[in-house]
Amino acid sequence: MEVKKDILWRVYLGFLGLGVFGFLILGKAFYTQRFEGSYWKSMGDSLHTKILDLAAERGTIYSEDGSMLSTSLPQFDIYIDFGADGLRAKDGKNFYENIDSLSISLAGLFNDKTAAEYKKELKQAYADKERYYQLHKKVSFEEYKALRSFPLVRLGRNKSGFIAEVKTKRLNPFGELGFRTIGLYRENSKLVGLERSFDSVLRGTTGKRLVRYVAGGVLMPVEGFEVEPENGDDVYTTIDVNIQDITERALMRTMTTNEALEGTCIVMEVATGKIKAIANLGRTPEGTYFETDNYALRTSEPGSTIKLVTLLAALEDKHVTINDNIAIHGGRWNLNGRTIVDDHHGPEVTTIKTAFTQSSNVAMSKLAYQYYTGKPKEYYKHFTALHLTGKTGIELNEEFSPLIRNPNKVKPKQWHPQTLASWGFGYELMVSPLQMLMVYNAVANNGKMMKPYLLNEIKSYGTVIRKNKPIVLNEAIASEATIKQLQECLAAVCTEGTARKQFETAPYKAAGKTGTAKVNDGKFKYRDGVYQSAFAGYFPVDAPKYSIIVVVKNKPHAANYYGGSVAAPVFREIADHLYKYSIDKQQPLQLPVQDSMLYTFAGMKKEVNTIASQFGFTYADQLAGNWRRSYLKNKTVQSQTVQTSNAVMPDVKGMGLKDALYVLETAGMKVQVTGKGRIVNTSVAAGSPVAKGQEIMLYLN
Repeated sequence: MEVKKDILWRVYLGFLGLGVFGFLILGKAFYTQRFEGSYWKSMGDSLHTKILDLAAERGTIYSEDGSMLSTSLPQFDIYIDFGADGLRAKDGKNFYENIDSLSISLAGLFNDKTAAEYKKELKQAYADKERYYQLHKKVSFEEYKALRSFPLVRLGRNKSGFIAEVKTKRLNPFGELGFRTIGLYRENSKLVGLERSFDSVLRGTTGKRLVRYVAGGVLMPVEGFEVEPENGDDVYTTIDVNIQDITERALMRTMTTNEALEGTCIVMEVATGKIKAIANLGRTPEGTYFETDNYALRTSEPGSTIKLVTLLAALEDKHVTINDNIAIHGGRWNLNGRTIVDDHHGPEVTTIKTAFTQSSNVAMSKLAYQYYTGKPKEYYKHFTALHLTGKTGIELNEEFSPLIRNPNKVKPKQWHPQTLASWGFGYELMVSPLQMLMVYNAVANNGKMMKPYLLNEIKSYGTVIRKNKPIVLNEAIASEATIKQLQECLAAVCTEGTARKQFETAPYKAAGKTGTAKVNDGKFKYRDGVYQSAFAGYFPVDAPKYSIIVVVKNKPHAANYYGGSVAAPVFREIADHLYKYSIDKQQPLQLPVQDSMLYTFAGMKKEVNTIASQFGFTYADQLAGNWRRSYLKNKTVQSQTVQTSNAVMPDVKGMGLKDALYVLETAGMKVQVTGKGRIVNTSVAAGSPVAKGQEIMLYLN
């Protein structure tokens, strides 16, 4: 009996022990989950790492005079690692000694919270040991520079826990000016314009960064484990911001007055083929205008502007001269049951020159039909020679291919003879405004056809790595005699033809051709009464400087839709401005702003002396100290002493990296670098107080 009790007692004691042990386990689990869960979760997350891509700083797109058309500005997301060893050392001495002054500084900088609110939030985050506390996002560069000088922050990343993630914001400094041609970069959005065409050049080389997970699944960068991205190259275009502004304003005025649907205008430099401006405006549902598409590259039936090609073919093949007579039957011609009419009643017979200046559809369709029926290949070869059967090759990916039926690929029985008559005055074929301008530019250039282009050069950290030069597509699109006759006819359009009223008061002589065509583009049919107005030409006649084309699609049943009264005024307004500021006074529209860094350099006194001697510059230096900031003026080097101190940030702008590192590291600072070239900015302003061991960021050009 006693043995049985002894055994039972032991069993009960064992069960009691197991129960107490189980209770302790449950209690510990509850305590860990309830009070230590976030800590252990963060510890577990911290064991997980991954490598992220670091986007490079996108290159800048410049105008020809160096104005920024599209650029990237740095923005900073600011975080604090409250678990940083230096921040928590000595029971948080650095944190508690600086929290009051830091809170006041943050409240003054961002103006979004009071100093008391900042202090409360920072102390709570410190108590919770947050590893990646978000302080502020989208901080500007100027704000970031100020932040780097604040109490605690200026002690460096390890002692302050402050982390800055650099991001960039893409913007167009000139707003909507040339928006469709330039484009605007947005992540995960479709690129257009030059941003798309030169994306591989602008985007640079992606870097790598090691990050680890902290509480809440937030990714925190691991210091010292990253490969810096290589910034993108800069693209310098042929665009002139002044001409672009003039062009857009002139087009906008006509579009608004006529409530037009869409329009485009291109300005080209005759001698080189450089595109100085492209304006594209489309009407929005709200009735405003915006660069919704690049209409300069879209194809359509050109209407009467194609008559220049028809006349060129007939003259070059020696079928006629401009002084020959042609029967236009009063402006109505019946061609096998189809009636071709002019916009006005004319004589029975007139000269080809007069027919061209009055934009006779009958005359031009008769030239094409009469001389090329049975041999359309002879007519088509002129389109090929004028590069109208393929894309221009301009540096924009949105260019449409022209649609011109190739008689070489059609069986004779399948070729309709009336196609030639339609080609004669701009129907049954589709070309872009840029293609037509290329032809008119060639006539202005005495027959030499230039390839239109937008890219001047590409630079990498200021060094030219690719440079474009004018390209001749065709040394002579026609004989000299033909070109002279074409030039005479184009000039007559503006003195006695359909554009006479627009240019009779001009202080210069212009040449060009009006065009008016019914639109049949899928959305609209011929019966809808939508007309496309156009004017293509050049000025001044004696020494052509610029060629311009204007194409405007009018609203249905518009009261005013002729090329001479809708498109020609846009040409006139642009030409007036360009003549006044560029040709009449023989000076550029705007003097380029030179980079002052080209004439300013900094370094050691003896090196400045060596450079001055090698280039033969006058230089006399009796100043104290070893470091100089020098300026070149009238071949004379003028210098100032660069003050160096262990307690004050020296002005190292203009120095090479080697010299700047020597000056700053001698003063005990930790230096980080972004970019290549010379120093253009620093994270701490010159003259600001600095401490030994403080991190300094150098920005190179």
